[in-house]
Amino acid sequence: MTTLDTSAVPAATPLIDRAFIERADAIGPILAEHAARHDRDGTFVTESYDALREAGLLSAAVPVELGGSGATIRDLAGLQRTLGHYCGATALASAMHQHVTCFTAWRYRRGLPGAEATLRRIADEQIVLVSTGGGDFTHPSGEAVAVDGGYRVSGRKRFVSQSSAGTVMSTMFPFSDPVRGMRVLNMAVPLAAEGVAVANNWDVLGMRGTASDDVVLTDVFVPQERVLADRPYGVIDPPLQVIASIGFAIISGAYLGVAEAAFAEAVKAGGRNSDDPVAQRLIGLMRSRLQVAGWALDGALAQLGDDPTPSYEGFLAVMTAKAEIARAGVEVCDLAMQVAGGSSYFKGSVIERCYRDIRAAAFHPLTPEATLLAAGRHALGVAAD
Repeated sequence: MTTLDTSAVPAATPLIDRAFIERADAIGPILAEHAARHDRDGTFVTESYDALREAGLLSAAVPVELGGSGATIRDLAGLQRTLGHYCGATALASAMHQHVTCFTAWRYRRGLPGAEATLRRIADEQIVLVSTGGGDFTHPSGEAVAVDGGYRVSGRKRFVSQSSAGTVMSTMFPFSDPVRGMRVLNMAVPLAAEGVAVANNWDVLGMRGTASDDVVLTDVFVPQERVLADRPYGVIDPPLQVIASIGFAIISGAYLGVAEAAFAEAVKAGGRNSDDPVAQRLIGLMRSRLQVAGWALDGALAQLGDDPTPSYEGFLAVMTAKAEIARAGVEVCDLAMQVAGGSSYFKGSVIERCYRDIRAAAFHPLTPEATLLAAGRHALGVAAD
């Protein structure tokens, strides 16, 4: 596939800067050209990242005054949604870089240390930021031990997307403080640091081109100035509320784009038998599910705003949208197979790839079921767990 007709797909919110959508569509054929091969071989989407760099999209979230394009959270969700029309692995992997960059811009606006230098490197050197937040979240793996000038950290981080292309890893480690008890330290660790090794073990059902390998850290020294936050353990505290709200709003856009790609292919297949009322109904159902999922994301983005403050309600809004997209995405991809028939069962089919890729949406925290539990607890006034 080199082009994608998404004219039947419900339109994205009009508040997005269309320039980002146009830039994504311009490089879309490059992403689509290599998507099936990387999916088949389980190799990283290198050509996609070359195209993203060339288009200046890796620095989209960097503020204009630092050399970037100043993309908002809403812009980035729309950008990743568009990339998902062409290659789900590219959309998801680059969403990890985009959301860390976006949060770094949030830190920059508040004058927090290290943010400006990192953003300038993204703009000037086109470095790639990597996140372990999805695997770590409230209960990160590994251990941090205090030493002179900083910490020594060891542990194994899972689902580290773009591990083969990343420059700096935004990660978390538990630290047992003798006075305050268990804490979580957010850290920036160069992937080239001594003691850091990529396991090269990413061999999974879907999103096979994301290079989401394990990263193993063995007695890695992290200086104090690279500790970005010192937070309570096991809690969705205000900093994590902001990080997760920004991150999963952008990531959700990628998954919505994958579902829309499957829908567009189903419309193409259904058009060959457009008089069939069964196909008409299934396509109508898919379109309706995508429309509602898009509204859910738009609503969460509107509640979040361009420069969010910590809010558990905002966090739940994003989680609710993500859960809706995960459920709708699976249903749409299943229905797309029904409409397209046996051809969608073959390897290399766009629908078959989307069918597998979309299933990854349920594994990010919070899962759809955990989201319902969190929403119910919040409504009942029960403390969040």
